[in-house]
Amino acid sequence: MAKTVQEIEAPDAATKTAAHVDAYQQSTEDIVGEKLVLNMGPSHPATHGVLRLILELDGEVVTKATPDIGFLHRGDEKIAENMQYNQFIPYTDRLDYLAPLANNVAYALAVEKLMDWELPPRGQAIRVLCCELARISAHLLGLGAYAMDVGALSVFLYTFQEREYIYDLCEQLTGARFTTSYTRIGGQVRDLPEDFPARVRKFCEGFLKTLQETENLLSRNKIFIDRTQDVGVITKEDAISYGLSGPNLRGSGVEHDLRKSNPYLGYENYDFDIPVGEHGDSYDRYAVRMEEMRQSVRIIRQVLDTLPDGPINVVDPKNMLPEKERVLMSMEELIRHFMLVTEGIDAPAGEVYFAAENPKGELGFYINSKGGGVPYRMKIRSPSFCNLSILPKILPGHMMSDSVVILGSLDFVMGECDR
Repeated sequence: MAKTVQEIEAPDAATKTAAHVDAYQQSTEDIVGEKLVLNMGPSHPATHGVLRLILELDGEVVTKATPDIGFLHRGDEKIAENMQYNQFIPYTDRLDYLAPLANNVAYALAVEKLMDWELPPRGQAIRVLCCELARISAHLLGLGAYAMDVGALSVFLYTFQEREYIYDLCEQLTGARFTTSYTRIGGQVRDLPEDFPARVRKFCEGFLKTLQETENLLSRNKIFIDRTQDVGVITKEDAISYGLSGPNLRGSGVEHDLRKSNPYLGYENYDFDIPVGEHGDSYDRYAVRMEEMRQSVRIIRQVLDTLPDGPINVVDPKNMLPEKERVLMSMEELIRHFMLVTEGIDAPAGEVYFAAENPKGELGFYINSKGGGVPYRMKIRSPSFCNLSILPKILPGHMMSDSVVILGSLDFVMGECDR
């Protein structure tokens, strides 16, 4: 006998669990009545970019959700296959455009793995510094937008003020605030400015105070707790099977961080913790990101305390650009400079994959090289693309208003989804 909508109790926000949602979905399969198909996005503030969600609604309850991407598609992978390795670096800025410094590093490390290069200690330390500043910046934007999604506008103002301080540091280091293109294959464009370490230390001191104030506004706020706890629960098993990574994976209780499990850039020499959640809900994902920012400050301070002297770039007379002064004084150096700029580095044939722990999760680059200065094939493993795949699993059974909270808790960016 068919059931009516009134006979079925929708999941209550205070008691919502993954099991409860599954039970509700099963009980609504034979409901008599017409369902509404609603397009959420692609131009909607709560979709955090050009994401279109095709929601099937039974009243206010989501019964089916289908994410539709492709509105920002730029073909980055094919562009990379028609460019020299160094020429593609500005395009990596546009993947997770909230953490361009970290994208540059992940891509450069993949190419350097193909070249069998290892940066000098100072070059590695500078990259760690850049990656952790990028992690803080990306998490701050995700936190501010997430808080605004659930009605806490003041937090947005706090987080964006701190991001402006980070952008000031980026501008001093790279000459740009947003699309930095600071990293090069085999090193960096330039060394740290003389007063840069002192400015970073000053930022860390002020940032931790602001972070504590922000946490005081949210962590025990009843409205925020009611909107996020037991909402969008992702079990440990589902997080693993759907290929989630980063804070979304760790929020479900999986202690996996590439900086620990597959250390690179000397991360094994720094002391930091991996925060994990217990329940896998939207609140846990928020809490994990808050603690990750504290751990990033902890890493940054260790980098500054142990910053070594020495060169910042790989020494390879054949594949690294010579110093400008030598180019102007020597015909041989001028010819080498000309060849590297026009033909690119001479990469060996082979296949490599390298993944870095980006703010959104595992950003990986697969390179298939036939030799020469241009990759034969390039594949980008973008964390946001994989993280969004969980939406059809977790959105059904929740209220329409909960979809905004769940999207914000995943903290994705569409630039790397439509790669």
